Amino acid sequence: MQFDTAIVGGGFAGLAAAYELARNGKRVVVLERDSAVGGLAGGFDIGGHVLEKFYHHWFNNDRHILELIEELGENGNVLLRPTRTGMYYADQFFRLSTPLDLLRFKALPFLDRIRLGIAVLRARSVKDWSKLEHLSAKEWLIDLCGQRAYDVVWDPLLTGKFGAVADDVSAVWFWKKLVLRGGSRSSSGDEVLAYYRGGFAALAERLEQEINKLGGEVRVNTPALRIVADADGRAAGVETAEGTIKADNIVVTTPLPITADLLEPLAPATYIASLRRVRYLSNVCLVLALNRSLSETYWLNVNDPGFPFVGVIEHTNFEPPSSYGGHHIVYLSKYLPPSDAMYSMSADELLEFSIPHIQRMFPDFKREWIDHHYVWRADYAQPIAEKHYSKFVPGNATPLSNVFITTMAQVYPEDRGTNYAVREGRQLARTLLGESVATRKE
Repeated sequence: MQFDTAIVGGGFAGLAAAYELARNGKRVVVLERDSAVGGLAGGFDIGGHVLEKFYHHWFNNDRHILELIEELGENGNVLLRPTRTGMYYADQFFRLSTPLDLLRFKALPFLDRIRLGIAVLRARSVKDWSKLEHLSAKEWLIDLCGQRAYDVVWDPLLTGKFGAVADDVSAVWFWKKLVLRGGSRSSSGDEVLAYYRGGFAALAERLEQEINKLGGEVRVNTPALRIVADADGRAAGVETAEGTIKADNIVVTTPLPITADLLEPLAPATYIASLRRVRYLSNVCLVLALNRSLSETYWLNVNDPGFPFVGVIEHTNFEPPSSYGGHHIVYLSKYLPPSDAMYSMSADELLEFSIPHIQRMFPDFKREWIDHHYVWRADYAQPIAEKHYSKFVPGNATPLSNVFITTMAQVYPEDRGTNYAVREGRQLARTLLGESVATRKE
């Protein structure tokens, strides 16, 4: 069978592209290497309940994913809730959910707290992000907030997430983070976040069902091995273990290093090198199912260089424990290079390594609180948006006229996320339906 479009990758970008094409009458097939769709937003079974492998939520202003949910008739499954965020610094917990919390943040002198609040407002007033591209996040934040606020608040977060490459991160990446977080607050100043009833995996499966209903196909357990060309040098299809899937167009949504492997040696060496130019960090995520709550905070940023994780996310302070058989779910997340020893630890080894650190932060915590633990890894979890990132990140078009790419590394100036995966996937599909393709994102 000849398809109009074959899509490599069943994350939200691939599913959104397939949905848009299928609803416009195109014959489309999605090839997903895992046993279920969803990509980094995929889930796993925990006592008969589905939980994300990696923590996820939406901001209430993530309109692209919310529009898609409305089209699917699933608005009733969107849950909006205020959340409590905080920071662990100098062996103390600070609540940082509202502007008033910032004024009470005694880790900084009062004038620095005022300057920090004004700096966030100044950041949100920036309209032309290209004027920040020559600056690192460090350079920009020191200028914006002052050295003391940078040392206490921002440097530990940047270093905790990006490690040795923290100084390479662009001011644009951080600016967009501040803008998005500020736009998700209620009239009272509380941050309001969104979740999907049943988890993100349930939404991915609902999208898969809709693609099938519209005449498309979603094939799981089907990794793409390489893209094959015809005698004229155009891509003819995608080779899999079951044979070659023939298609007029091919959309690749995998991380850029994997995309490079699929296209080599069809594309010029210079183009393959440009795909490999973008750097990534991996992620290891320890998930704990506890028989009691760890704290009252949903999202705890850890500004302690001795703690091995960048954040402690108690998911069930957002989505209640009743959704997981009464378990309290805690995520401990670490971005790191795959060569880091933590990345290769088994689930039991990582748990044993982590328990003393958890007990230092939460002295009442005991091993007996843990009913189950899980570890998930992602090789390409976080693209590193460097200075002048827009100058070298590739666009959707490739040297092969009928092969296109859309990946989380191209979501810029925004950061990765299902909302932008949906936006980019649908936008590329509309391009294939008749709009022009830009070789470089504007």
